[in-house]
Amino acid sequence: MDEHHEQLLRGRVYGADHEDPGPRPGREYRELVGGPLDGLLLDVTGRDPADLERGAALATGLSHYGSEGRAHYAPRPTAPHRWDWTGDTP
Repeated sequence: MDEHHEQLLRGRVYGADHEDPGPRPGREYRELVGGPLDGLLLDVTGRDPADLERGAALATGLSHYGSEGRAHYAPRPTAPHRWDWTGDTP
């Protein structure tokens, strides 16, 4: 990923509209760390606690596999509000 893409992604919410990319009050977020979605926030408001423990496989064209890829993130054991990248899958 080039520097331009990295700057565009910083401080944004995964899946949010480009015109309104920021976090919203009253919502619950996890910070994505590493990998193609590094620096994005993931809105987890209302998700089941068991789902939060498993993490997420997020669709992204920035993964190793291009437009069909998914980036996998899992909660950091010492800081569950931060989810670490664990790899990409097609």
